[in-house]
Amino acid sequence: MASAQEAAKAAGPERAFTPDDLFKLDGATHPEISPDGSKIAYVRSSADVMTDKVVPSIWLADASSGAQRPLVAGPGAHFSPAWSPDGKRLAYVSSDGSSSPQLYVMWLDSGAKVKVTELPDSPGSIAWSPDGSTIAYTMRVPGEGMKLGSQPAGRPEGAEWAKPLQIIDRVIYRFDGAGYLPAGFDHIFVVSADGGAPRQVTFGNYDDGGPLSWSTDSRRIVFSANRHEDWERDINNSEVYSVDVATSTITPLTSRQGPDAGAKLSPDGKYIAYVGFDDVNRSYENNDLYLMNADGSGSRLLLPDFDRSIDALEWAGSNAIYIKYDDHGETKVARVGLNGSMKTVAEGLTAGTHFDRPYTGGEFSVSAAGKVAYTRGSTTKPADLWVNGKRLTDLNGNWIDAKAMAPVRKLPVTAPDGRTIDAWLVTPPGLKPGEKAPLILEIHGGPNAAYGPSFATDNQLYAAHGYAVLYTNPRGSTSYGEEFANLIDRAYPGTDYDDLMAAVDAAIADGVADPDNLFVTGGSGGGVLTAWIVGKTNRFKAAATQKPVINWTSEALTMDATPFTSRYWFDKKPWEDPMAYWKRSPLSLVGNVETPTLVVVGSDDYRTPDSESEQYYAALQIRGVPTAMVKVPDASHGGIAARPSQAAAKASAVLAWFDKYRTDGKTDAAASE
Repeated sequence: MASAQEAAKAAGPERAFTPDDLFKLDGATHPEISPDGSKIAYVRSSADVMTDKVVPSIWLADASSGAQRPLVAGPGAHFSPAWSPDGKRLAYVSSDGSSSPQLYVMWLDSGAKVKVTELPDSPGSIAWSPDGSTIAYTMRVPGEGMKLGSQPAGRPEGAEWAKPLQIIDRVIYRFDGAGYLPAGFDHIFVVSADGGAPRQVTFGNYDDGGPLSWSTDSRRIVFSANRHEDWERDINNSEVYSVDVATSTITPLTSRQGPDAGAKLSPDGKYIAYVGFDDVNRSYENNDLYLMNADGSGSRLLLPDFDRSIDALEWAGSNAIYIKYDDHGETKVARVGLNGSMKTVAEGLTAGTHFDRPYTGGEFSVSAAGKVAYTRGSTTKPADLWVNGKRLTDLNGNWIDAKAMAPVRKLPVTAPDGRTIDAWLVTPPGLKPGEKAPLILEIHGGPNAAYGPSFATDNQLYAAHGYAVLYTNPRGSTSYGEEFANLIDRAYPGTDYDDLMAAVDAAIADGVADPDNLFVTGGSGGGVLTAWIVGKTNRFKAAATQKPVINWTSEALTMDATPFTSRYWFDKKPWEDPMAYWKRSPLSLVGNVETPTLVVVGSDDYRTPDSESEQYYAALQIRGVPTAMVKVPDASHGGIAARPSQAAAKASAVLAWFDKYRTDGKTDAAASE
């Protein structure tokens, strides 16, 4: 009988999905449909083998025929398209790679373009005024941090002295993906759409954020920010504000304890739709949809019985709001009437970048008449551009259709307490009925997040190598309502372990998983659960814990958003109840671990800092448990697989580690090359 690896390559090695294929992937992102719904500007994100980066360019597609052409391409990065109100111009952000990204405007009829700004930093949250004369954006304004002492004054000319002291005085002084934060704050600016000097509109020691939404008379901008006195420690308490563009006078429009954000004015200027929730310090809350008058009065919950979280909203005309949300591992778009009526209009949205794991996601926009453009893919293809149920692009079909892609199917799983757990099983291409394969349990992060039936390069690489892959949404996952997500509130890790073991048992009962060759891996929250699992059971031959939290006390005090963990995942601070932190730390179980365990982390991870991984690696080494540590150079927590070569190398390292401990006698030397 052929092995799973032999089955995966039965059609010839040229048909297997390989690490080199990561450089071929294209994905559609940021679809922006024109006001009249006739055309769509979107960002096409393609891997560049020369720079080892995913490079965005802007394309234009006809909404009826699907005919498309590049609008802004070439060296550098081109992104954030935004239509003018009349649909005749397109604003966007572009950089040639040698300077800061700048704001441009293109006239669609002629293709002429003008650089509108010369900025020291990248503009964000681009928004046209309704009269088309002005563009608003956000940008960081440099500031000065605390100064303490100074170097001696007598440095001789040409002397090479040490760098000046780094003085840190902010609560959140570094952020994953951004590194150590420079002094300064994000504020709102306006600039003429024809170019000229920009003007700063908001000021103060606060970060003002988008989206930015103009009033119909082009005199006010609605935005969100946390401008409370103790905002650095009360990090989840943003409000909706209105600022007078001429006078910079700011008016708060909401005032509750909790995050209010995503605010957008209706086209007629009467209402503001926004999302938020009452913050009661639980680990998870749904983002609810609210509607209020433009002056902030009369706020009401628009969907009081809708038990899903709203991720984004757009107005279509002034009588309907289109929302994006996740439901049972699938991202959807629905039309919501101002009377609270709701109808789903698009399903199966998927993200067009970050292909390594099958997280839910995707983006959409809507025309004034309600035509919806969105990104959608499948388990075997990244996201394409769709409009009203019709696919307009096939960005990867020219090569991926010739590949032997791994099939993915839903696997029924019932938890020990009788709850249904969504799970998907990826099998090696060509695996015949009745044949077994070694199984990798792959666990999502968060833990309040969700996987779905989406394309994932890790899963395809594992399957091409002869492994079956099982991924699940255990309790704590989003898209199943607040009650399900909060089953792990103050209890993570915990009974989510039972859900994962039930899923493994189901894969074995299905006949695919070889019970003598089980492996486990996961990133972030999945890394936590991987380390927890090997402290609870020896049923797995090997494990790879990726960017985990190992010690909740050290994580709470070294992560980027330090006020978060002790407020939302525990009842007390680490020094007030140290045992509560210890009991939920995988480090507390390290004395039980016998499973060979690889530790993987990015060297610039500030969310679950590399010191967490180093603690676990050191503990395993001290105990004599087979281990190794993989550090991904210059990689953040969220960007550990952002560069194609590193994504491929990381997956290859995990496979090589698992191959060392397989007992079916089938390994692939290519995985360790």
